[in-house]
Amino acid sequence: GCEGSILLDDTKSFKGEKNAVPNRNSVRGYDVIENIKAEVEKSCPSIVSCVDILALAAREAVVLSGGPFWEVPLGRLDGLTASAKSANEQLPSPFEPLENITSKFVSKGLDLKDVVVLSGAHTIGFAQCFTFKRRLFNFKGSGKPDPTLDSSVLSSLRNSCPNTDKSNTKLAPLDSQTINSFDNMYYKNLVNNTGLLESDQALVGDPKTASMVKDYSVDPNLFARDFAASMVKISRIGVISSGGGGQVRKKCSSVN
Repeated sequence: GCEGSILLDDTKSFKGEKNAVPNRNSVRGYDVIENIKAEVEKSCPSIVSCVDILALAAREAVVLSGGPFWEVPLGRLDGLTASAKSANEQLPSPFEPLENITSKFVSKGLDLKDVVVLSGAHTIGFAQCFTFKRRLFNFKGSGKPDPTLDSSVLSSLRNSCPNTDKSNTKLAPLDSQTINSFDNMYYKNLVNNTGLLESDQALVGDPKTASMVKDYSVDPNLFARDFAASMVKISRIGVISSGGGGQVRKKCSSVN
C-alpha cells in the first residue's frame, strides 16, 4: 500500500507483508530504504516519511536506469500496521488470467491502460523459476510447453530452470535483452512471443491490450510518458496524509 506497510517487520500483533507469498524472496532493497531513512533523519528528524522515501527511490531507480522522470507528490504518512493476508489476496499473481489482474487494478481506481503500462516495469528485474516454470514443461496441465513461447527462448529457459524443485528459486531476467535498462524492450519481447511470465504474455492475447502493447513497442516516448503518469496515479492510492492513522516512522521496519 501507499503507507509503507511493506517495510514493516512482523510483530506480535500482526504478520506483515515481507513474507507474504508474492513478496517472499522476491522484494529486495529494504536495506537501501533504511540507509536513506537514517541519513534523512540526521538532517531533518521526523519530517520525511518512509513511504515518501520509497516513492522517491522508485522514481530515482527508474531515472538512473534510463527511464522517465516524474514529479512525486509528497506528504504521505507511514501506516501503523501491515497485513500478509491483504498482500496475498490483493497483489496480482503471474498465474492469474488477465481479467483477474485487471479487476484488482480497477478495485484500486486504476484501469486497463494502467495494467498495460505499469506491467512495463518488468523491463527491469528478475523472476524466480517457479513463477514461469509450468510454461516450460507442463502448461495448463498439458504435459507440454506453452505453445505461444518462442522456441529458442524455451530452450534457453529450460537450461537455466530445469524441471526439478531445486531450480524453483533460481532467477531469470524479466527482460533478457536489456537487463539493466529501463526501456520499451519489454513490449517488443511480448510482440515477439518472448515474454517471461504468463501474465505478461497474456497482454498480447486480448485485442484491447494488444493494441497498447504494439503502440508501446514502437514508441518509447509514448511508453515513458504514460508510465510516468501511471506511477503518479498509483502513488495516490490509499495515502494517509493526516489524522491518527499514520506517523513519520523513525525506522522504516517498525512503528514508533
